[in-house]
Amino acid sequence: MSTRWLITGGVGYIGAHVVRAMTTAGHQVVVLDDLSTGERRKVPANLDVVVGSVLDTAAVHAAVVDHQITGIMHIAAKKSVEESVRDPDLYHEQNVVGMESLLAAIGGTAVNRFVLSSSAAVYGAPASGIVDESSPTEPINPYGATKLQQEVLLRDSADALGLSWLALRYFNVAGAGADDLGDTGIHNLIPLVLRAVSQGTHPQVFGDDYPTADGTCVRDYIHVQDLAEAHVVAAEKTGESGHHEIYNVGRGEGFSVLEVLEAVRAVTGISFAHDVAPRRPGDPPTLIATTDRIAKDLGWHATRGLDDIVGSAWAAWKAFPPSLD
Repeated sequence: MSTRWLITGGVGYIGAHVVRAMTTAGHQVVVLDDLSTGERRKVPANLDVVVGSVLDTAAVHAAVVDHQITGIMHIAAKKSVEESVRDPDLYHEQNVVGMESLLAAIGGTAVNRFVLSSSAAVYGAPASGIVDESSPTEPINPYGATKLQQEVLLRDSADALGLSWLALRYFNVAGAGADDLGDTGIHNLIPLVLRAVSQGTHPQVFGDDYPTADGTCVRDYIHVQDLAEAHVVAAEKTGESGHHEIYNVGRGEGFSVLEVLEAVRAVTGISFAHDVAPRRPGDPPTLIATTDRIAKDLGWHATRGLDDIVGSAWAAWKAFPPSLD
């Protein structure tokens, strides 16, 4: 029997890209989403969308049984470092309790595959700034802590539930795989810069005194379409019975905040200044992926660079301008 995937958070920014990539690759997909941060229009009209929260164990169990689900892609989560520092209880409830609820919901069902969206935030602030999957996991903010707890819950439950599983540790996801799937969020750097540029204001740079070449944070930016394609190969890898593994998903190179701003200037043709604000709590200076493991095991590597990321984000922003209120 072919795997039928339930994708939680499937109408959100990342989830919608994953849904399209999975369906394009010929996989059967059902979406579960509470529609709190996404729009139904972002997924194909012929797909079943179950409106509900992973916190509702009974509703998730019913969706799994009713739709004959055999694989889970868990993407639904709260994901802002800054917000998690302000409201750690919210992040514990949504990310940790939500994961516990989802695992409870699939008990006794036909689900035997699981792909988890995790995060580079589990590494905290490593001394070298470059991490592989064996690097210490010492998160420095509640968001990273909750993603690490999700990994532990999945690992500890996998044998009892009969799961073949993978966890994908995302680095900084940006760009758009289609003009109607742009990131309009209020927490990510590139949409924040595009919003400021569109409003004629100055984007803020949070801290210019980090121990980096230009004093601003350095991150590994991964195009969201590359990330979506990583989910497809991850889904297929879970077909190997008993496969348990964690993978970094990044490009393996870093760009500073100021370098990203310069890329936005080059792509948009708009000259703008920026303001420097105090550091945000929970931000590590540098975080860059080593991606040898996913390349070796899954044959996956990122193919799109920073110019592709910024160019696609700008094209989507112009095609579907978000509300600037």
